[in-house]
Amino acid sequence: MGSSSGVSSGSSMLQNSGSDEDPHQVMDQRKRKRMLSNRESARRSRMRKQEHLTDLTAQIGLLKKENHQILTSMNVTNQLYMNLEAENSVLRAQMDELSNRLQSLNDIIDCINSSKWLFEAEEEDTQIIGGDGFVNPWSTLCLNQPIMASADMFMC
Repeated sequence: MGSSSGVSSGSSMLQNSGSDEDPHQVMDQRKRKRMLSNRESARRSRMRKQEHLTDLTAQIGLLKKENHQILTSMNVTNQLYMNLEAENSVLRAQMDELSNRLQSLNDIIDCINSSKWLFEAEEEDTQIIGGDGFVNPWSTLCLNQPIMASADMFMC
């Protein structure tokens, strides 16, 4: 009795769930429905994957373009830096040259100022300055004077 009641409840459940169909047909129908659902789910998954791949490909293109722009900007900036560095080097060299010229000119002015008394004593001492108005180069006072001129002083 116990086994017949279990069978009858199982068969009544099959009958309640549908019509008078065979239990194998019901199982096959559920299996087909599950397969269709799985196929649809797999199709949606493939579509999502494809969309993600398309998005990543587009992002790669944008990043490559941005990378190219950054490299171009870096090259331009580097070239400007090199030009400025070269110009700065030239200006430093010019500044050194002008500083040297200024120092030489200051030395000449100091020499002239220190030997000014020679020109004031022109009338008194003809041994230092001759009658023709030129300084006697053999004078002992003139031998101690350095020569301050250089070829660089006359360049423009």
